[in-house]
This record gives sequence, C-alpha cells and structure tokens, in this order.
Amino acid sequence: MDPVSATATAAAAVATSPVVQESFLQWAAKFMVEGGIFMWIIAIVWAVGIAICVERLKQFRKYDIDGTSLMASIKKWVIGNQVQDAIQTCSESPALLSFVMKNGLKRANQSKEQIQDALEASILETVPKIEKRLSYLALCANLSTLLGLLGTIQGLIQSFAAVAGAEASQKAQLLAEGIAVAMNTTALGLVSAISLMVVHSFLMARGEKMIQEIEENSVKLLDLLGTKKQGLSKDDKAA
Repeated sequence: MDPVSATATAAAAVATSPVVQESFLQWAAKFMVEGGIFMWIIAIVWAVGIAICVERLKQFRKYDIDGTSLMASIKKWVIGNQVQDAIQTCSESPALLSFVMKNGLKRANQSKEQIQDALEASILETVPKIEKRLSYLALCANLSTLLGLLGTIQGLIQSFAAVAGAEASQKAQLLAEGIAVAMNTTALGLVSAISLMVVHSFLMARGEKMIQEIEENSVKLLDLLGTKKQGLSKDDKAA
C-alpha cells in the first residue's frame, strides 16, 4: 500500500471511530467535576424526579381508559337488564373509571342515595391514586432550581475569596474555577428543573382530565340507574 492510501485509510478510521462519544463523556465528566459538590446533589435530585416521572406515566397509562366507550357499554347492559354483565365489563379493566363504575353498579338495586354514596366514596378513593407523588415531583423541580442557585453563590464566594488572597499570576485561574462552579450548577439546576416541571404539568393536566371524566361518568351512571329504576317502578304499577 502506497503512503497516500495508508494516510487516507488512517483518516477514515479516525473519522469513523467513536471520538464524538468519548469527547462528550469526557466533557460531561469535566462539567460535573468543575461544578463541585452541588452538581452531584442536583444530579441525584434529578434522578429521583425522573424515577417519579417514569412511575407516574406507567400508572397513568394503566389508570386511564376511554370513558365514552366504557359508558356506552355500561348503558347497553343496563338498558338490557344485564347489570352483572356491566359489572363484569368493568372488572376486566384496571382503570380507575372502571373501578368507580363497578362500585356504583353493585348497588344498582338499591336507592339512588345509596348509589350516589358508593360513587362518591369510590371517587374519594381514586383521586389520591392519581395525585400520588406529584407533589414530590414539583418539590424536585424547585429543589433543583434552589440548589443551582446555592451552587452559584458558592462559586462566586469561592471566586472572590480566591482572588482576594492570591498572587496576581494565579488570580485569573482561580477566578475562572470559581465562575465554572457558579455557571455549571446554574445550568444543571435549570435543566433539571425545566424538564421536571414540563413533565409535572403534563401529568397534572392528564390527572385532572381523568378526575373530570370519572366525575362526569359517575353522574351519568347515577342518572341512568335512577331513570331505569323509575321505569321499572312504573311498569310494576301498571301491571
């Protein structure tokens, strides 16, 4: 192989090697080290927040259901005097709306007030499941911001203290180190806080939607069962 071909082959090998990945990892490690102890504290808070996000997203996927389709199925069974089939339909789903509807249907033969009590008790039981750990997620976002600010203050204090007692030749380096601590913690704290706040807002909106859907369909079920009972009473009187 001639020297020109060997040089071209070596250049191609360098171009295809994972230099970018290694450089990024090295930069990330340097970024964390330069930021000081608060960088690792923010990273831990961020990791906890991400874990909460993943857990809540998985639970919300399990808890949610198409309320319109479920209510249509329940209405069909109730009108056909097949309440047990409606209960079975609700039992097949782990969704919270199905749980509330099932508890209401179990009292279909009781008074309207008793059905309403069962629905309200079930709603009170489901709402905490939706709101569970969301306050911790907001806390992680706020902590990230405050820890980033605290790291910034520490970096600035470190900079001024170092410059005040250092020789002229070392002032620039010490000042740069202190500013790195200040800027790095601010950046990581903001990235952590912004990402967690976005997911928190999404989860809150989705949770409110589920609660509203549960309350709306509970009222519809109460009205359906009440109307059905009135219709049966009129039929009995007519007979």
